[in-house]
Amino acid sequence: MNYNCFNRCPDAAASMVGGDKYPSICGTVGFYQTAMGVIVSAEISGLPVPCGECSENIFAFHIHSGDNCSDGGEPFSGAMGHYNPDNCEHPYHAGDLPPLFGNKNGYAYLSFLTDRFTIDEIIGKTVIVHSGPDDFTTQPSGNSGERIACGKVCRLG
Repeated sequence: MNYNCFNRCPDAAASMVGGDKYPSICGTVGFYQTAMGVIVSAEISGLPVPCGECSENIFAFHIHSGDNCSDGGEPFSGAMGHYNPDNCEHPYHAGDLPPLFGNKNGYAYLSFLTDRFTIDEIIGKTVIVHSGPDDFTTQPSGNSGERIACGKVCRLG
């Protein structure tokens, strides 16, 4: 990940790994605490590539409340549900993030600012990439498909 655009290393990061069906997925999600909120910067490769023109290559992207990426019958079930400390309806969970838009090579980059959480609040939580887009309507998680990659947020430095 190119951290130079922020002139410093992230305060926390999640190393993303793909599940059994998606072993080529890897990447990093960096978290930078600022006075205006948290800058989230994600760089993910090995994402599934769509077949044909006008196919979806959009992946839901969320912070989950669980503290591990273990499988318990379902991929990354240890990640539990969306991080939602205020018990809001979807898509107003603190862990609801903008989607990842993959390119035709299975690569996605996303950077945005949010004030839905601080870094201290998400240390030890998990980041999940889903197989499809979030519809931002369906409860509780946006009908976003299976969990295809996971990483645990760890403090750096």
